[in-house]
Amino acid sequence: MITRIYGKLVRLEDEYCVLAVEPFEYQVLIPEFTRRQLQTQIDQEIALHTLHFIEGNAAQGARMTPRLIGFLSEVEREFFELFCSVGGLGVKKALRAMVRPVQDIARSIEQQDVNGLKTLPGIGGKSAEKVIAELRRKMAKFALLIPSESGEDSQIERDIVDEVYQVLVTLGW
Repeated sequence: MITRIYGKLVRLEDEYCVLAVEPFEYQVLIPEFTRRQLQTQIDQEIALHTLHFIEGNAAQGARMTPRLIGFLSEVEREFFELFCSVGGLGVKKALRAMVRPVQDIARSIEQQDVNGLKTLPGIGGKSAEKVIAELRRKMAKFALLIPSESGEDSQIERDIVDEVYQVLVTLGW
């Protein structure tokens, strides 16, 4: 499984970017909030934390296509894995819905803000309620994220977030 990819950002489209990793070019699906952060980095070397999945349904005779999804940090990738694990959401729908930063979506889930979640593309009232029911107790770590301009969380920031998370867990939050 490919978990991280380094390369020159060649092209940026609405739903994906193209990375040149000599001698190949890789198409990596990205959420909208990641695309916005990458807009100023065309023709620069970048690193993306990736998830690898197979698209298609072999049982129905559909072609199976390997896909990569990229994020600027491991924490964003971890959040995405939790987010798309909600029944009925799936990888493509979760990817389309991630138009806001992870910490914003996590706060909406943690605060049980159905209306806030309904503003995400493809998330309706029932989906928002299901996301909240399944994930609200797992969001403290993500809701406390400290944004970083480089896209990578510094070690100090991670230590603070981990410490606060552990304190909240100890207190029963």
